[in-house]
Amino acid sequence: MMTDGATALMAQAQASAQYGTQNNMAARMNSLTDGHIKTEAEARKAGEEFESMFLGQMLSHMFAGIETNEMFGGGHGETMMRSMLVDEYAKEMTRAGGIGIADAVTREILKIQEG
Repeated sequence: MMTDGATALMAQAQASAQYGTQNNMAARMNSLTDGHIKTEAEARKAGEEFESMFLGQMLSHMFAGIETNEMFGGGHGETMMRSMLVDEYAKEMTRAGGIGIADAVTREILKIQEG
């Protein structure tokens, strides 16, 4: 059973991990929209990064309600690593074909560049 101090520390760690994820997401969004995409390959990469980021956000909400078994998991380490695990799941889903967002984003980027 956790003490109040441990619970507070765990909540702080979760908030810190979520804050880091949001800052990372904002930086990735800025890099996708800063106008430095010059080739079709770069547009494809930007589309895949966007899809990965989107899937990561969806998955993080799915994992938010999952309780961990303290006997076999949980703790501060799991709290800190969960966001990285979710990001890796999202990247793998995108590499495996994703859900079609990357294709749509790539088409839009190329359409905007053609002008």
